[in-house]
Amino acid sequence: MASIDQLILQGVNPFDPVTFYTGDFWQEKQDRALTVDSIHQAAIAEIEGAIAMVAQDHHPRTLLLTGDSGSGKSYLLARLKQKLNDTAFFAYINPWPDSHYIWRHVLRQTVDSLMHVPEGKKQTQLLLWLQGLSTFKNRSLLKKILGEKKLFISKLRNIYSTGIYNAKEFFGVLYHLVDPELRAVACDWLRGDDLDDDDLKALGVKHTIDTEEAAKNILSNFGRIAADTQPIILCFDQLDNIPKSPEGFLDLQALFNINSSLHSQYPHNFAILISIITSTWREHRDLVNRADGARLNAELFLKSITLDEAESIWKSRLHPLHKQAKLEPPSPIYPLKRQALAAAEERGKINPRTALMKGRQLFQEYKEMLLAGDRPDEEQTPTEAIRLSVATANAREDKPQEVIEREDDLQAAFQLVWHEEFKKMEQKISRIRDLSAPQLIRMFWEVLAALEAEKIQEGLLSRTAYSSYSFSCLLPGQSHRVGFVWAEEPNLTSFFHIMSACQQVIKRKLCKTLYLIRREWSGTTKNKGYKLYRQIFTGSSHRHLTPDLKSVHYLATYHSLVNSACSRELVVGDRTPNLEELEVLIRNSGLLNACLLLQDLGIVSNQIDTRNAETSSGDRGESDRAQVKEFILSLIKTQQFMGRAILIQNASGQFEGLSNAKIEQLIEQLCQENKVKIIDPNASPEEQLVALVS
Repeated sequence: MASIDQLILQGVNPFDPVTFYTGDFWQEKQDRALTVDSIHQAAIAEIEGAIAMVAQDHHPRTLLLTGDSGSGKSYLLARLKQKLNDTAFFAYINPWPDSHYIWRHVLRQTVDSLMHVPEGKKQTQLLLWLQGLSTFKNRSLLKKILGEKKLFISKLRNIYSTGIYNAKEFFGVLYHLVDPELRAVACDWLRGDDLDDDDLKALGVKHTIDTEEAAKNILSNFGRIAADTQPIILCFDQLDNIPKSPEGFLDLQALFNINSSLHSQYPHNFAILISIITSTWREHRDLVNRADGARLNAELFLKSITLDEAESIWKSRLHPLHKQAKLEPPSPIYPLKRQALAAAEERGKINPRTALMKGRQLFQEYKEMLLAGDRPDEEQTPTEAIRLSVATANAREDKPQEVIEREDDLQAAFQLVWHEEFKKMEQKISRIRDLSAPQLIRMFWEVLAALEAEKIQEGLLSRTAYSSYSFSCLLPGQSHRVGFVWAEEPNLTSFFHIMSACQQVIKRKLCKTLYLIRREWSGTTKNKGYKLYRQIFTGSSHRHLTPDLKSVHYLATYHSLVNSACSRELVVGDRTPNLEELEVLIRNSGLLNACLLLQDLGIVSNQIDTRNAETSSGDRGESDRAQVKEFILSLIKTQQFMGRAILIQNASGQFEGLSNAKIEQLIEQLCQENKVKIIDPNASPEEQLVALVS
């Protein structure tokens, strides 16, 4: 076994920001070993008590969770979801793209969350919710009614004789949730997808959920029936990136309208958690109608943490490293010292993020001290040969300016944050239609804004139901306005109405070039929408762009980082960038250059043709190999040096299907390019260090 100092030299900084960034808490897998139970325990207890009361009397409760940036609001929600895994259903509601679309957004996000499988369970929340109904607890009756749709509907209508909107169709769709062949289509209907006629016929319904009123009523159905099972907790988070009012303030009133509506109906088994930065709430609370604000049952403020709690955070991060050491380290927070936390407290309050960022800084400083050979305890320092080799590899004849170094380090840290988030989006989004048209178009204009598009105006298809599917802008280097419409609805009647709206935009000369972004089928010559589509986008300056799933992953990844930056939750290296700083980071990184949709638009260029690149796990294409190589270099930049075996392990974990031999080849390429250097090449691979060449 290695000494603790050898492990520190070889390993990755356990306080790396990638590991404590929390976005969508439902998607995140929280490590129980890193939880310090005492932190914010009073707030958790109060929330648990409120949810228990909802389960008992079926009256909605709304709790407002506030705290300063870095106080751990999103992480608290993750802990709560984990703790109440067996007693409540959770729905994560991220920022809505359009306040005119908010009920449909909440419904969609609720159903999407209910389609996840909770920790330790084998079925989705949605099926667990359905099986929790009293009807399903009678196994003999269940077996009988599942074989007969009419009997199933009749039984549920007798149980819920009042208060259910569109009961026959709604219960009919619930029936198909237990049918493997139609389960996916039934979920699509519940989340508000605009299905085609064949799917509607298969489900036995006439209409989709295509209005705010219909979405509100379907969500109310869930709350009404949930009174027979477990509470559904609606968690609203990262609210600093919601739409703004004409006066420039966040449109929190739209959220409080929903909250009041849920409170006004009974019974409803909903608990509503609203997480918001304290300063944002103070700025906007007087803008919320007083009657709606009075619906808050409690306001919980997350206070700063104690020195003992901050030290416990350090212990939890360092414990896995300590377990690997040959000898037990002299302190459970070695190589850190509690005095550093005390000094930080004297300068201001400590919150969880402050403790983590301070830990990262001190841990990295200690690594660099080992690198310079300044550690006094010879028994725990690396061998003299390795120490001298490391020092030689990092000697700087002409040290660059410190500002340039810091910006380079920041870009490297951003690359790692991006890769981690991109991987999550690949796992979360399996098809383009997982996102609504308003979500897709919002993500797209956020990316164009980052790439310096100007004068962005939402709602190009104004005065139609599809206004939130569109926007117009001036692209970089162009003087004429272009328009974008993103429509993935498979329903061809809706597609006809969208094409009609596009035709009106062209007639009114609202833009010189109109782009339709659509992957879904557009029909045949028999369809009116297809005929209009051909008239508009054939033989004209207007274009149809066909997006690929990977491009959507790029857009969704950036959108997630935008949400975090606006809510001051994003940590990159030793900084918490705001939106403007994030835009600079994404432009300078060149990460969006590989997005095919942006390439088709002509707004980015990529020398590698990713369409023709092999992307199989056995032979990755040039674009993928370039990404892996950039990841390896970025990781070494953020660590300065690390064990060769640990580097390979991290790259392999980040890129599924990538062989160790391929990673070795890429490390050798970086060595040949004089970007990294292998320390003590004569040592065994497990003992070798890879250092950044400065």
